[in-house]
Amino acid sequence: MSSEVHDPTMEVTLHAVERFSEAFNRHDVDAVMQLMTSDCVFESTAPAPDGQRYEGQAAVRAAWEDLFRSSPDAWFTTEEIVAAGDRCVVRWRYAFGESHVRGVDVLRVRDGKVAEKLSYVKG
Repeated sequence: MSSEVHDPTMEVTLHAVERFSEAFNRHDVDAVMQLMTSDCVFESTAPAPDGQRYEGQAAVRAAWEDLFRSSPDAWFTTEEIVAAGDRCVVRWRYAFGESHVRGVDVLRVRDGKVAEKLSYVKG
């Protein structure tokens, strides 16, 4: 008898976040936005202490375009990913040039798309 629990919501969440991460590392804004809900929310890591909040497709798209333009070689490496229902936590390393930072994203998925991405960074 297996103690493993099959959670289809968790599978949808993991799949959505994995596709989102792949598109993000390609710096493909169109694909990223197709993987986000129309009422999406993104909270960035800066400025300290709370970061900036972007709401809706237009505002979030502009944030991604600015990030990809300012960091064309940037790359996220997933260190750990944990999902529970429609929530997902991703521990990551963000490399840009010769530098890097580490942090975590707390995501919420709805209908197979990222609805909320709250980002936090160490330091």
